[in-house]
Amino acid sequence: MTGKSASFSLETELHCLEKALYEKRQRDGKPCELAFYGGTFTALEDEEFRACVKSAERAIRAGLISHYRCSTRPDRLSPERLSVLAESGCRTIELGVQSFDEESLDASRRGYSGRVAEEACETVLGAGFQLGVQLLPGMPASTPASFLSDVTRALSLSASFLRFYPCLVFDHTGLAERYRKGEYRPWDLEITLDTLAEGFLAAWRKGVPVIRIGLLVSRDEEQVLLAGPRHPSLGARIRARALFLAIRDALRCISEKPLALFLPRRMQGFFWGDRGEMEKKWRELGFARDTVHFVSEGQNLIVQLAG
Repeated sequence: MTGKSASFSLETELHCLEKALYEKRQRDGKPCELAFYGGTFTALEDEEFRACVKSAERAIRAGLISHYRCSTRPDRLSPERLSVLAESGCRTIELGVQSFDEESLDASRRGYSGRVAEEACETVLGAGFQLGVQLLPGMPASTPASFLSDVTRALSLSASFLRFYPCLVFDHTGLAERYRKGEYRPWDLEITLDTLAEGFLAAWRKGVPVIRIGLLVSRDEEQVLLAGPRHPSLGARIRARALFLAIRDALRCISEKPLALFLPRRMQGFFWGDRGEMEKKWRELGFARDTVHFVSEGQNLIVQLAG
């Protein structure tokens, strides 16, 4: 619902949505999941909110979708709207928490406290929804330590999945003005890679997926992007570093020299990092390219040791 033009018609958009869902159902023969993203869904005007919900209900009855999800702010949850969402087939609510840290929330002028964010997570779970938490590392007053604390808190609140969106500066925003005045400085890319790798690993160890790393920036948004940690392979680079940290930590508990490493094939695409940037680090652990093997998905990570 964000970025609406003057000619925007919700009725037309929802009609096009249902038509697209029907065509997809015809192609692959199975229902999908619908998501209402891009704004604060539970804060829509009543007429718009009801129209979206009714569209989702129609799609469920027609077998076009199995259920739907939405995203919203922690301070825009009401019992009435949660009840409507539950009754109409919404199964997942993602909260744009950004941070639980009071200093970061105040500096970013989010308008709610860390306690409100925590209570919102508890409310979503208590109402029977699956909880997703979106975090914004690098926001004003955010530090690597506060971000990692945010990850820990999200996991302790039973989030089913996380999203990491490193803070970017777009022109014509309040943050852009602060950036130009020297009042805000975004994290550099290396700090972002290392810190988010630690956060990714913390979630990985708890069995909680990080389903998105980095904001998908449109062509128009690229034209007004002023600063911030961006890279086309940001997610893969972070996963590569997280995997390295996991294996490095595991090897610290073992005295024998490693001979070979066997990994699920799905890790092959990011293991060596962007343009082989992780190769030196892996060699320092004792793994060259001829000692790393990618095997079928049914096998777990295995380190072959000497002796």
